[in-house]
Amino acid sequence: MSTEILGSAVISSGIEISFDARLIMLPLNFSWDTILEAVLNFLPRLGAAALILLATHLLSRWLTRLLRNSLERGQRDPELIVLLEMLARLGILAVGIILALEQIAPGRFTSLVAGLGIGGIAIGFGLQDIINNFISGILILLQQPFEIGDRIEVSDFGGTVLNISVRATELKTWDGRIVIIPNGDVYSSSVVNYSKSVHRRVSLTVGVGNDSDLDKVARITHQVIAGLPGVLKDPPPSVTFRNFGESSIDFTLLFWTDTIELGINDAQDAAIKALKEVFDREGIDLPYPTLSIISTTG
Repeated sequence: MSTEILGSAVISSGIEISFDARLIMLPLNFSWDTILEAVLNFLPRLGAAALILLATHLLSRWLTRLLRNSLERGQRDPELIVLLEMLARLGILAVGIILALEQIAPGRFTSLVAGLGIGGIAIGFGLQDIINNFISGILILLQQPFEIGDRIEVSDFGGTVLNISVRATELKTWDGRIVIIPNGDVYSSSVVNYSKSVHRRVSLTVGVGNDSDLDKVARITHQVIAGLPGVLKDPPPSVTFRNFGESSIDFTLLFWTDTIELGINDAQDAAIKALKEVFDREGIDLPYPTLSIISTTG
């Protein structure tokens, strides 16, 4: 159905111009019946696409659970399990999305993907943090600078690694807090992995009285520290007198410990207690600051 337009126009000079607009055809087939018919024809394809997405989601969960159980029975690395589980899930979901799009636009999937690709450039700028975290998560799982259960320091946080996911790394800090750090921040930051450093050096500063026999102090300190469990014989403990303090002669004690047998905090605690006990027994003074007040009367 169409309509013809006839008419005339008068311009400002008073000249009337007649025109025949029979060639201008305005389509009038547009109706609610047409819209309803198109929607009804599209609903089955939309329902099929939704069912495909639901099925692939359930399938990805089932297969990744099966894969995890199989790898855990084979005692594979937890990080490898997480990586393979993540890739399997994403692969299955990607296939499901492709099949669903083919249902929505049958035979026009290539054109649809091309259109999505153009829009994806703009969307990518908005999702760059998510993409960065995702890629960083894969690199962390592949390179394994740390593993689940390691004690690390990263991005001003220190603690035990609880989980490494696609988006973030989960830490339990030394004081019991749970911290979620984006993988992009983890990958771009310096990481201190204490679990990979089995042998650690302990440093203590000790002050003895000004009238102390320094050779005796050094000899006793060597004997006490060398006798502690977990302290390494090579390199041996070292005692270096550094300076005269306000009320003492200060020395620095350095020794290495096996953190599997004796942790850093436990090593410091054991060394201080042992030195205090032996110094008291040997009469070596551990002075504390004093203030002398001289009063004069006029």
